[in-house]
Amino acid sequence: MSMENIAGARKPAKREDEHTVAGEHRMMRGADREVTDPERIAAIIAACDIVEVAYADAEGLTIVPLNFGFDYEYDEATGKLTLWFHSAPRGRKLDAIRAAAGGRLPVAFTMQTDCEVVAGRTTCNWGETFKSIVGNGTASLVEDLDECRHGLQTLMAQQAHMPNVEFTDAQVRSVTVWKIESDYFTTKVRAKPEPSSKPAHMHQHPAVPRAGVIGAR
Repeated sequence: MSMENIAGARKPAKREDEHTVAGEHRMMRGADREVTDPERIAAIIAACDIVEVAYADAEGLTIVPLNFGFDYEYDEATGKLTLWFHSAPRGRKLDAIRAAAGGRLPVAFTMQTDCEVVAGRTTCNWGETFKSIVGNGTASLVEDLDECRHGLQTLMAQQAHMPNVEFTDAQVRSVTVWKIESDYFTTKVRAKPEPSSKPAHMHQHPAVPRAGVIGAR
């Protein structure tokens, strides 16, 4: 993932000339909401509890919400995101991975946090604040025992805030560990509006985007 935007650099509010090209990633239209600072990205991922993973198998398209752990390694030029999961040894997800060419299943994923509805003066002025990750990658089963143990440790760190849990070999072998290695992802934030003389009322709601007049992302 490119880290080309330096924190504080001036960006256009919108990129209106983007369009879909086969084999390429189009840039985010809302450039003013794009986050490329790796520390901010890591903090947003760490604040999420659930990732929704979409894939296609012999039955068709499907999507499933999952608990996860993660590794995010980055330097000045690139960033590598790996999401970790565990499950029972059988099920639709694992069948799809095993059936994929080379045991590598193309997937898409999204996660979000800090979602709040912002009331407007009229119904068409309502919006929503959020922090979100959207990306794609490849899912595969993990066979190496030490790699499985690491994946389980990231899960405990993310979900239970227990970063140094030890697992015996028997415990590791009792579950199936799999991972998603991200090929590309973007991070987007819509911040709360600045307070006005008549502040809008805000209320919390579940972190699931809703269709309709509520602010488009």
